[in-house]
Amino acid sequence: MADSNFIDYVKILCRSGKGGAGSRHFHRAKYVPKGGPDGGDGGRGGHIILRGNRNMWTLLPLKYRRHIFAGNGESGGAGRSFGKDGEDITIDVPCGTVVYDAETGDYLTEVTDDGQLVKLLRGGRGGLGNWHFKSSTNRTPRYAQPGEPAIEKSVVLELKLLGDVGLVGFPNAGKSTLLSAVSAARPKIADYPFTTMEPQVGIVSYRDNRSFVMADIPGIIEGASEGKGLGLRFLRHIERNAVLLFMVPADADDIAAQYEILLRELRQFNPQLDDKHRILAISKSDMLDDELREAIAATLPADVPHVFISSVTGQGITELKDMLWRAITDESNRLATPDIVQRGLDDKHRVREEDDFIFQYEPTEEDEEEAEDLRHIDPASWGEDDEDDGDFFWDEDVEEEEN
Repeated sequence: MADSNFIDYVKILCRSGKGGAGSRHFHRAKYVPKGGPDGGDGGRGGHIILRGNRNMWTLLPLKYRRHIFAGNGESGGAGRSFGKDGEDITIDVPCGTVVYDAETGDYLTEVTDDGQLVKLLRGGRGGLGNWHFKSSTNRTPRYAQPGEPAIEKSVVLELKLLGDVGLVGFPNAGKSTLLSAVSAARPKIADYPFTTMEPQVGIVSYRDNRSFVMADIPGIIEGASEGKGLGLRFLRHIERNAVLLFMVPADADDIAAQYEILLRELRQFNPQLDDKHRILAISKSDMLDDELREAIAATLPADVPHVFISSVTGQGITELKDMLWRAITDESNRLATPDIVQRGLDDKHRVREEDDFIFQYEPTEEDEEEAEDLRHIDPASWGEDDEDDGDFFWDEDVEEEEN
């Protein structure tokens, strides 16, 4: 997968901006002996925002943008001047992106619609200036609120393809051939297992200018839910499909047994997948005569509709499209992305090379200049009005004005 442009799992470090400190300034003007406090409020820190983008199909841009830091809020000034808010950072992600806490594996949020905005990390609030704290008994407050600190969190972004139909089958079951026959997608097709190394999506044309989305994932083998083969890494992509199309080749030793193995792997990966509409397609049926077809049909499970197809000759393709369209438009299947209770990330569902990634942050020129300025501050140069009588922290009872 290192050479592929399709990236569906990435770990990044995000940090919102810290709030600017409130000012402790006192008004100074000629003929105004007691101007009073007029320190302004600090600006809020920048947010980290996720935005759904239907034109994106991979998390590749984030693979090379590991550190995402929002801007800090500026401090307040004299004359009740508000500090400037920190710059918000908006991250474009493909629709179907799920976010997890990289440390605990807990589910945080998801982005499913184009243009949807999700605030991932909130910027720190700016501190209140000293003019907020003046009263009849305290006319010269020499303190102000500091800005709230930034929030830093490493997160895992996991992409789950949005599609109407998901193809499920063992390697060399004919999934890629079917996708290429019914859509304009051109997946790699060869006569060896695991030819498909990454998910493929195609738009299937139907009657009256209607269409639906079909998604193909790499072949599943027995034990995929426990980490065997490639299926575990890509099983997440069928969680958002409305209909699951199981494909078993006609030359299989036991078609019903292979179907049960596939169904069992899906149940072990996510029990909710058992509630999805299912259709069984017997591929490569051009090698069967009517007698064999009837004999095989008698052994198939009765709880799932089946159809015999051949992607090469076109046999049964129209009937398959009709069955898929009825399942997609069924009253109980109106949404193309049924509600799925998102699980957290556990050891079986993590990508080890991403989880072991170590963030190495190199300070920017702005950070170095700020540190240099702090080292050269001479406390003796502070004015009387800048003296601090003690730390003043956020008090939730103080009502904050929205910037």
